[in-house]
Amino acid sequence: MPALWKFQIGIHPINWVGEDVKEHGDATTFEQIMEDISALGLKGTEMGRKYPKDPDTLKRELSARGIQLVSQWKSVLFSDPAFRAEELRAYREHAEFLRRMGSKVISTAEIGGSQHFDPRRGPREKEVERLTADGWKWLAEGLNQAGEIAREYGMKLTYHHHGGTVVERPEEIDRLMELTDPRLVYLLYDTGHAYYGGCDPLQLLRKHYRRIAYIHLKDIRKDILERGRQEGWDFITCIRRGVFTVPGDGCIDFAPIFRELISRGYDGWAMLEGEQDPALHHPYQYAKRSLEYIQSITESEKEG
Repeated sequence: MPALWKFQIGIHPINWVGEDVKEHGDATTFEQIMEDISALGLKGTEMGRKYPKDPDTLKRELSARGIQLVSQWKSVLFSDPAFRAEELRAYREHAEFLRRMGSKVISTAEIGGSQHFDPRRGPREKEVERLTADGWKWLAEGLNQAGEIAREYGMKLTYHHHGGTVVERPEEIDRLMELTDPRLVYLLYDTGHAYYGGCDPLQLLRKHYRRIAYIHLKDIRKDILERGRQEGWDFITCIRRGVFTVPGDGCIDFAPIFRELISRGYDGWAMLEGEQDPALHHPYQYAKRSLEYIQSITESEKEG
């Protein structure tokens, strides 16, 4: 990648195997995913549900291909204080695993109120249940405490604003940043989820850059998103219908986003994500084209 970059690009296994839509790529092996990542020349990945769970096995398989485990998603339910103690215990276990793998950031998202991910809600839920004032207070307290745990293990809690959750809209991201301690809670900036939630990705990047410690690069098929809004699709249905894709294949202009990251000297990881049906959108080929697109816009920027 261009020498003017200070950050590294990796790729999420969600391009090969769905996390929220389990049938996407379910027969794919971790060996296939890792071999493709290696063939793409990329050196970073996140944990995926097909990867070995045993730390020694996982480390051996990744090391054999020169790949670093950068992070792993951690759902939390801090907006209900009844779950606080157990959630913090689980967060500590998660941090212990990631430290053993050499990771520096923990992708973290609140699932309370989500119609898809909240274990207290039933299968017929249609809407995200937005947080009350108390819910926001409890969420911030829990995140700050989890951030202390992450710091104790030499890592950063990076909050993942996410479609179908209580922190997806611009005002919700703003509120979370206002309520949490900037020394303990950082932001996982996701271009696709930003657009899905109604944000201008570039404006979000500029507004909260000082809090950003990790990045997901994802694109949006605008026509599918607009149809989903018109017909009332939920988040999972939008994924099934192909709302997300890799950078360069959707409606987001990544040139000013990369220009901003380069000019500000961002030096963390940025993960390519497509989160689409791999039977219809070949993961390796889509990733290869996306990397070529990124190369082209950054080369143009360098020449300019």
